[in-house]
Amino acid sequence: MTSTHKRLSFEFFPTRTPEGRAKQVITRKQLSQFSPEFFSCTSGAGGSTKEGTMQTIKDILSEGVAAAPHLPCVGMHPQELIDLLNEYKALGVRHIVALRGDIPSGMGGGLSGLRYANELVSLIKEEFNDDFYIEVAAYPEYHPQARSAEDDLNNFVRKAKAGADSAITQYFYNADSYFRFVDDVRGRGVDIPIIPGIMPIASFSKLARFSDTCGAEIPRWLRLKLQSYADDTASIKALALDVVTEMCERLLREGAPSLHFYTLNQAGLVSTICQRLGY
Repeated sequence: MTSTHKRLSFEFFPTRTPEGRAKQVITRKQLSQFSPEFFSCTSGAGGSTKEGTMQTIKDILSEGVAAAPHLPCVGMHPQELIDLLNEYKALGVRHIVALRGDIPSGMGGGLSGLRYANELVSLIKEEFNDDFYIEVAAYPEYHPQARSAEDDLNNFVRKAKAGADSAITQYFYNADSYFRFVDDVRGRGVDIPIIPGIMPIASFSKLARFSDTCGAEIPRWLRLKLQSYADDTASIKALALDVVTEMCERLLREGAPSLHFYTLNQAGLVSTICQRLGY
């Protein structure tokens, strides 16, 4: 199978303004040329962007593309989640990205409702059987809140065995971490597809801040090289496109089932990488 026979998917986040919504329609139109398997849309902790996520999902469906809403469950009661899933089902959604999600600020120790993504996967299976294709998150470089690497792998295995159909990883820039993670979970009896999450690099400073928060490692050589360019955005973009494209080529060549792009609601860099990959 050549890389161009492997499907792509793209993630968006809900916008707060009519201008942002209109711009996102254009962005999705640009990315539709790559015949995506689906477009996903993020959702804030505790349902904080519920309306925006729902509107984005409706927009995607109206454009004739399969839509996959993110469903964070932490602090939400089962009936709230069932109601929301019924709403999505009525719209024609058949694909859910089931997540624990961030703990909403101020909830902390007083948290009630669901606590872990494996509980959400079990709930969806119990209530909806096979009505939804369930995707979960994976962390090749381990979740920043995990007590240990072993603990994080066990958490992933629990989610998978609760009934997940596939997984999308946090972004990374070291393909070996992805392949090692896949080997580790295969050794624990998990055989679902694990799709690499890909983050194009537009700004080193923003990437560094985000990566430090979410636990994604920027390899030292890449960090130093990007830092050395300072405000030379053309050089940053050129190097970043080469690095990310080469990593994608290797992932597809060595067995990744597909690629999932974190677009940050921008089409430019993602389109360039997809074109370079032959899509």
